[in-house]
Amino acid sequence: MKLNQYSSIFWDFGGVITSSPFEAFKKFEIENDLPENFLRKVNSTNPQNNAWALLEQSKINQIEFNDLFFQESSELGFGVNGLKVLDLLEGDLRLGMVDIIKTLKKMDFIQACLTNNFIPDNDNQPDMMDLIKKTEVFNLFDFIFESKEIGLRKPDQAFYDYVLEKVDIPPEKIIFLDDLGINLKPAKAMGMTTIKVISESQAKEDLERILKIKF
Repeated sequence: MKLNQYSSIFWDFGGVITSSPFEAFKKFEIENDLPENFLRKVNSTNPQNNAWALLEQSKINQIEFNDLFFQESSELGFGVNGLKVLDLLEGDLRLGMVDIIKTLKKMDFIQACLTNNFIPDNDNQPDMMDLIKKTEVFNLFDFIFESKEIGLRKPDQAFYDYVLEKVDIPPEKIIFLDDLGINLKPAKAMGMTTIKVISESQAKEDLERILKIKF
């Protein structure tokens, strides 16, 4: 039984429940003679309407994403094949985080997964959320919100408004973990307690400190 002010934990997927793609980005940049953090620069330029935003809202397919990402990266100095970048997104499941989710479920916390993702273009390409649904992790969540399904994405305000309406939980009772500060900013402004995930151990320590429990 939980004995503190919080009743719900919201989890990002990639970079929180799975390992971060940023290491794969870094390796790709080195191998392709790109400036450091170039891929993240492309992703953060015009974030409301760029190739990533449109793909994650199911407004374009991956072929269209490839063309648009190449155009956007070219405008920043280096044309990059968008499909090759998509291949970098798959991460390894962080079993320690899964154990925390299991513990919180036993303590009756309401838990939701909030993820920006996209529809795969063919049956041979793995869909990260479909993969996770085949594991025990899927059944641990009370809610799953996928940008590809609802047509909204983090960090858009409408995404968080939609989520809060569906879960019917006051933001002050929610802790939200994400590896991107841009996704946490609107959640914090709404009253949620936020944790920027840099590493698995750091996220665990921050949760323990806020919840005043040991995992």
